[in-house]
Amino acid sequence: MKRRDFLKVTGIGAAGAATLAAPAIAQSAPELKWRLTASWPKSLDTLWGAVELFGKIVGEATDNKFQIQTFAGGEIVPGLQVLDAVQNGTVEMGHTASYYYFGKDPTFAFGTAVPFGPNQRLNQAWYMLGGGRELMNELYKGYNCTTFLAGNTGCQMGGWFRKEINTVDDLKGLKMRIGGFAGKVMQKLGVVPQQLAGGDIYPALEKGTIDAAEWVGPYDDEKLGFNKVAPHYYFPGWWEGGPMLLGLVNIEKWNSLPKSYQSVIEQAGQTANSWMMAKYDQANPAAMKKLLAGGTKLHPFSPAIMQACLNATKEVFAETSASNPGFKKVLDSINSFTSNGYQWWQVAELGYDSFKSRNPQV
Repeated sequence: MKRRDFLKVTGIGAAGAATLAAPAIAQSAPELKWRLTASWPKSLDTLWGAVELFGKIVGEATDNKFQIQTFAGGEIVPGLQVLDAVQNGTVEMGHTASYYYFGKDPTFAFGTAVPFGPNQRLNQAWYMLGGGRELMNELYKGYNCTTFLAGNTGCQMGGWFRKEINTVDDLKGLKMRIGGFAGKVMQKLGVVPQQLAGGDIYPALEKGTIDAAEWVGPYDDEKLGFNKVAPHYYFPGWWEGGPMLLGLVNIEKWNSLPKSYQSVIEQAGQTANSWMMAKYDQANPAAMKKLLAGGTKLHPFSPAIMQACLNATKEVFAETSASNPGFKKVLDSINSFTSNGYQWWQVAELGYDSFKSRNPQV
């Protein structure tokens, strides 16, 4: 039977056929308006800029049928409560650093960075292809969330100090803003760790509530004005060799999305991730020059301090693994991946980068 004859027999004309098709089309691309809350203030145009870019891409890719309204830290919930807001359904999505939720379970730290963990590329390779995402989502599932990759700052700086830190003893009694697992490591060396959101660090440093603070690197740190109240700038940030930033989605909301929208979220997150890495690589060199020209004193952590911090890290990892099987499972995974990765890294990448650092021009 011809299609035209079938439509006549069944009494369905052109208008009727369109009516049948419309619900399927609408179901495949529903009009949605979600809210995303981030941990970052709007003044940090790289961290916050990646959030805005993510929302923009989702809208453009869906002809604005799927809109993501983005909110900075403090506009809906404080910057350190993003996980809670997504978990309880206050918002559908979040953009944050996983290690902020270290107090709930230290395993959260692996979703961003752990002390002496892998560099930028190896960290996200572990998350994407080394089983990291599956392990982290296993943890996040217990908090009613799923995750996707949405940023990476690259290796960070060791922070701003009011006075020089030359020996391990100089760390004792120091009140320092430092996030996640690194704070527990520094406690082993006598530091009193403080966890503060980005917008709260400068006032605390200015008032002397804290003696030192780490954030990201030259570009963001200069924007927040830390150089005005703490002249000594240390490197490297051994606690954040390549910190990832994750997008969080309420798991019920995620499961309700069409596959096409899930794919858009994934791809928008990847674009925001690549943009953030490129932005920091573009902006940090000029910012460092500006800071040094303004009087900032740049120092490396001494070999003795670095070794003491590594030893303390191993102690904390061993203690945590003994009481938290989930933590040990993820630690074993990332250690295995990193060990293999660095065997290759030192063959080509390290050799080339070491040479180019001494010979930057051609």
